[in-house]
Amino acid sequence: MKQRNLLLGLYGLLTIASLFLLTRLKFTFDFEQFFPQGDPDWEFFKDYIKDFESDDNFLLIAVERREGVFDSVFLQQFHDVTLKTADLPYVTSATSLTKMQYPVKTPFGITAVPAIHLDQPEFYESDRKRVLQDRRFVHNLISQDGTALTIVLKTINRTTLDQANEMMDSLNNVLKTYPFQAVHILGRPSFQTAMVSMEIREVLVSTLIAALLTIAILFFIFRRWWTVFISMAGIGLSLLFFLGLLSALGRELNALAALYPILMCIVGVADTIHITSKYIDELDKGHDRNAAIRITMKEIGLATFITCITTAIGFASLLTNRTAPIQGFGLNAALGVVAAFFVIYGWLWAMLPRFAANQLVKITPEYAFWGRSMERIYRFTKQNGRKIAWSAVGLLAVCLVGISQINTNYRLKSNLPRGQKITEDFLYFEDKFSGFRPVEFAVFPQNGRFADDFEVLREMDKFETHLRSYAPMKTLVSINDIYRSLNAMNYGNRPEGYKLPDSLAEFEKIHRLAEQLPPSASEVLLTKNRDKARIAGRMQDVGRDTVEVIQASIEHWKTEHIDSNIVRFRTTGTGVILDKNSAYIRDNMLQGLIPSVLVVAIIMGFLFKNLRMVLVFTIPNVFPLFFAGALIGYLGIPLEAGIATVFSIVFGIATDDTVHFLSNFKLCRSQGMNVEDALRTTLAETGKAMCMGSVILFFSFLVMLFSIHPPSVSVGLLVSATLAGALFCDLLLVPVLVRHLIKDKA
Repeated sequence: MKQRNLLLGLYGLLTIASLFLLTRLKFTFDFEQFFPQGDPDWEFFKDYIKDFESDDNFLLIAVERREGVFDSVFLQQFHDVTLKTADLPYVTSATSLTKMQYPVKTPFGITAVPAIHLDQPEFYESDRKRVLQDRRFVHNLISQDGTALTIVLKTINRTTLDQANEMMDSLNNVLKTYPFQAVHILGRPSFQTAMVSMEIREVLVSTLIAALLTIAILFFIFRRWWTVFISMAGIGLSLLFFLGLLSALGRELNALAALYPILMCIVGVADTIHITSKYIDELDKGHDRNAAIRITMKEIGLATFITCITTAIGFASLLTNRTAPIQGFGLNAALGVVAAFFVIYGWLWAMLPRFAANQLVKITPEYAFWGRSMERIYRFTKQNGRKIAWSAVGLLAVCLVGISQINTNYRLKSNLPRGQKITEDFLYFEDKFSGFRPVEFAVFPQNGRFADDFEVLREMDKFETHLRSYAPMKTLVSINDIYRSLNAMNYGNRPEGYKLPDSLAEFEKIHRLAEQLPPSASEVLLTKNRDKARIAGRMQDVGRDTVEVIQASIEHWKTEHIDSNIVRFRTTGTGVILDKNSAYIRDNMLQGLIPSVLVVAIIMGFLFKNLRMVLVFTIPNVFPLFFAGALIGYLGIPLEAGIATVFSIVFGIATDDTVHFLSNFKLCRSQGMNVEDALRTTLAETGKAMCMGSVILFFSFLVMLFSIHPPSVSVGLLVSATLAGALFCDLLLVPVLVRHLIKDKA
């Protein structure tokens, strides 16, 4: 008892330390984290942006006036906001339609007239007609229906979360002083602040709901508040110590962090139920409390430790993923599982001997129901072994068909929080403007040419014209826009004049004018030594599969219509790299699990020292992986980074029940029981705990249905359904395999 009290004192000190570390826990959201590490396109893009700028260094502010934006009061207020936002922290420039000008040639030189005559309402109608015919402005600075204007803020590259928070706070302070009908904001800083707020909310909500649900289920099973208190206190301590450990290690939490409280509840509850049930069983056999806890820790402790290791290995399989957040989740989850085992094991060792059996459980008809059910399952598996085996084969075939239907049609909006302002704003820009997804093409002149040579620009112009033929691409900008604008000046800035000059002689005149422009006009479109250029824009979020079709079409068109001796184009940008990450996940989703399955099988070999027992363990734990893949295919859920964690979660957790079942079976066999008696006893003793634990597993992951993060909802639904299937594999398929592969000695 003295040792137990010392351990509780240590837990008290760790609690104080963890509460302190909890105040320093950090959350993060960064698009670059989701880029596949070591990918050649990512390495190219990192060098590419050194010459230009990142393709996500912008913040869009759309201001709406449903009656039309050409109103003197509205335009003046909008222009004031444009000027003020230029002074926001980490903003390098602010562009809007009220600042745009058309070049005009006069006898005295080139001057400029505003695109909108702010102080001359009599010109508004003509301004409106001209602006809405100008492809430079429509879908970019003004909506096609003329009901919204946009301010395009250029920001420093790769804003951090602290910088994003400061920028958004300053912007909101500016906007709240104006009576605009509606304002929509989209860009890297808004994503960072909104997604981190979602992450914090998800962790808090999932912790609260998981705790309440676990309390309800534990009370329903044991009908004693002491058991609920002991269980929840152990789980709470394990979660607290785990988060404190992450903080001490400097680990930052991302969108997957909402799974940590649920995982800790699941791991903790599973261990608690198995250990507590065994302790109660030993007390019922007449052992005193010390003997009961000693027998429990000896007989259940090893199996519980093995389940801890197998679960950790399942999560560690995510380290093979090429995406940093997935790797981090796998490492953190593996650490959490190990930490939970030691914390809960010590907690139960210190607390359970303080209570008698009737203080921990109330024998009710519902509690006795589990024992009767296990006896029925035993008889069912004995009488229907062949049917169960053939049903498993049929289910496998159905799963293979479902797996063949898995798609990777990833969309950005599928990762946005439901019912939140950031999602509303994203959809608004998809509808009214050119969307958010960056699109980027690197331009490389060939054979000693410069990127602003006339023949290079003509090939670029052909390429841009083709790009605009794709409906999702509504906004493109390149160095050609400067020459088109200057050429349009010769046509009175009419739309038909917005093109490249027809002849080299005309181009050279325009080129001399362009050289007189300030460097800032072209520095983000053309390198200083003129060896590279870029075509940049935004396109709508049409899904990875659609984008892949568009890219293939573009590549085919380039081969047939672009003179590669003059110029070459390379598709690049963050959108391309995110798409490649989805492809990596699809192609390699089982590569990390295969080594994990082999490692766990080897551990089982050492534990059971019987190859047939390894087969009995492996087969029912591979089935849930196929089932999860089939659900993803049949439900049409796009396979992306968050969904890919389902396989590791399922494998890591599903193995627990099998380990407990087979460990108890081995123990019964070592006591001289034959196969049938060992199966009956195992189902009676372990099957009850497996069912209780699976009930909690099922409902704990359903907690994710309360999430506002769509991938988290999908993960919760998939894992809950798959783990329910895994329980049936353990209760029905394992006994059949045992009878077929394990025989009594003659």
